[in-house]
Amino acid sequence: MLNINDIMETISMISEENLDIRTITMGISLLDCADSDIKRSCDKVYDKITRLAGNLVKTGEDIEREYGIPIINKRISVTPIAMLAANGGDPVLYAKALQKAADATGVNFIGGYSA
Repeated sequence: MLNINDIMETISMISEENLDIRTITMGISLLDCADSDIKRSCDKVYDKITRLAGNLVKTGEDIEREYGIPIINKRISVTPIAMLAANGGDPVLYAKALQKAADATGVNFIGGYSA
Protein backbone atom coordinates (compact mmCIF):
# COMPACT_ATOMS: atom_id res chain seq x y z
CA MET A 1 0.00 0.00 0.00
CA LEU A 2 1.28 3.44 -0.88
CA ASN A 3 2.07 5.79 1.96
CA ILE A 4 1.31 9.49 1.40
CA ASN A 5 4.62 10.48 3.00
CA ASP A 6 6.54 8.26 0.57
CA ILE A 7 4.67 9.79 -2.35
CA MET A 8 5.40 13.33 -1.17
CA GLU A 9 9.07 12.48 -0.60
CA THR A 10 9.34 11.09 -4.14
CA ILE A 11 7.70 14.20 -5.60
CA SER A 12 10.14 16.35 -3.65
CA MET A 13 13.12 14.33 -4.88
CA ILE A 14 11.98 14.73 -8.50
CA SER A 15 11.13 18.43 -8.38
CA GLU A 16 13.69 19.78 -5.91
CA GLU A 17 16.59 17.35 -6.05
CA ASN A 18 16.39 16.49 -9.76
CA LEU A 19 15.92 12.76 -9.26
CA ASP A 20 16.41 10.84 -12.47
CA ILE A 21 17.26 7.41 -13.74
CA ARG A 22 20.74 7.73 -15.15
CA THR A 23 20.62 4.84 -17.62
CA ILE A 24 18.63 1.87 -18.84
CA THR A 25 20.65 -0.78 -20.66
CA MET A 26 19.65 -3.68 -22.87
CA GLY A 27 22.26 -6.43 -23.06
CA ILE A 28 22.44 -8.35 -26.33
CA SER A 29 24.59 -11.39 -27.05
CA LEU A 30 26.02 -11.30 -30.56
CA LEU A 31 27.80 -14.65 -30.43
CA ASP A 32 25.31 -16.12 -32.88
CA CYS A 33 26.25 -13.37 -35.36
CA ALA A 34 29.75 -14.74 -35.93
CA ASP A 35 30.36 -15.69 -39.54
CA SER A 36 33.36 -16.44 -41.75
CA ASP A 37 32.18 -13.60 -44.02
CA ILE A 38 32.62 -10.31 -42.12
CA LYS A 39 30.01 -8.48 -44.19
CA ARG A 40 27.44 -11.18 -43.45
CA SER A 41 28.44 -11.03 -39.78
CA CYS A 42 27.95 -7.24 -39.73
CA ASP A 43 24.52 -7.63 -41.34
CA LYS A 44 23.58 -10.15 -38.65
CA VAL A 45 24.80 -7.75 -35.93
CA TYR A 46 22.75 -4.87 -37.33
CA ASP A 47 19.64 -7.01 -37.84
CA LYS A 48 19.77 -8.51 -34.35
CA ILE A 49 20.32 -5.20 -32.57
CA THR A 50 17.58 -3.39 -34.47
CA ARG A 51 15.16 -6.30 -34.03
CA LEU A 52 15.69 -6.61 -30.27
CA ALA A 53 16.27 -2.95 -29.36
CA GLY A 54 14.03 -1.27 -31.91
CA ASN A 55 11.58 -0.21 -29.20
CA LEU A 56 14.08 0.46 -26.39
CA VAL A 57 13.92 4.25 -26.62
CA LYS A 58 10.12 4.26 -26.91
CA THR A 59 9.84 1.91 -23.94
CA GLY A 60 12.13 4.17 -21.92
CA GLU A 61 10.03 7.19 -22.84
CA ASP A 62 6.85 5.30 -21.87
CA ILE A 63 8.40 4.52 -18.47
CA GLU A 64 9.36 8.19 -18.07
CA ARG A 65 5.78 9.26 -18.73
CA GLU A 66 4.24 6.57 -16.54
CA TYR A 67 6.39 7.29 -13.49
CA GLY A 68 7.28 10.93 -14.12
CA ILE A 69 11.00 10.30 -13.68
CA PRO A 70 13.35 11.19 -16.55
CA ILE A 71 15.67 8.53 -17.96
CA ILE A 72 18.81 10.28 -19.14
CA ASN A 73 20.43 7.58 -21.32
CA LYS A 74 19.07 4.61 -23.20
CA ARG A 75 21.88 2.30 -24.21
CA ILE A 76 22.77 -1.14 -25.51
CA SER A 77 25.58 -3.38 -24.33
CA VAL A 78 26.77 -6.10 -26.71
CA THR A 79 29.13 -9.05 -26.66
CA PRO A 80 32.70 -7.81 -27.13
CA ILE A 81 33.14 -7.37 -30.87
CA ALA A 82 36.65 -8.83 -30.59
CA MET A 83 34.97 -12.22 -30.15
CA LEU A 84 33.28 -11.83 -33.54
CA ALA A 85 36.24 -10.20 -35.25
CA ALA A 86 38.52 -13.13 -34.40
CA ASN A 87 37.70 -14.55 -37.84
CA GLY A 88 39.57 -11.63 -39.41
CA GLY A 89 38.56 -8.81 -41.67
CA ASP A 90 38.38 -5.08 -41.10
CA PRO A 91 37.04 -4.36 -37.58
CA VAL A 92 35.94 -0.91 -38.75
CA LEU A 93 33.07 -2.68 -40.54
CA TYR A 94 31.76 -3.78 -37.14
CA ALA A 95 32.06 -0.22 -35.82
CA LYS A 96 30.03 1.03 -38.77
CA ALA A 97 27.38 -1.67 -38.23
CA LEU A 98 27.10 -0.70 -34.56
CA GLN A 99 26.82 3.01 -35.42
CA LYS A 100 24.16 2.26 -38.03
CA ALA A 101 22.22 0.21 -35.44
CA ALA A 102 22.57 3.01 -32.87
CA ASP A 103 21.22 5.52 -35.38
CA ALA A 104 18.34 3.22 -36.33
CA THR A 105 17.29 2.53 -32.74
CA GLY A 106 17.90 6.06 -31.44
CA VAL A 107 19.94 4.96 -28.41
CA ASN A 108 22.56 7.21 -26.84
CA PHE A 109 25.30 4.61 -26.74
CA ILE A 110 26.25 1.06 -27.76
CA GLY A 111 28.99 -0.50 -25.64
CA GLY A 112 31.08 -3.53 -26.50
CA TYR A 113 33.20 -2.50 -29.45
CA SER A 114 36.44 -2.05 -27.56
CA ALA A 115 35.91 -4.65 -24.85
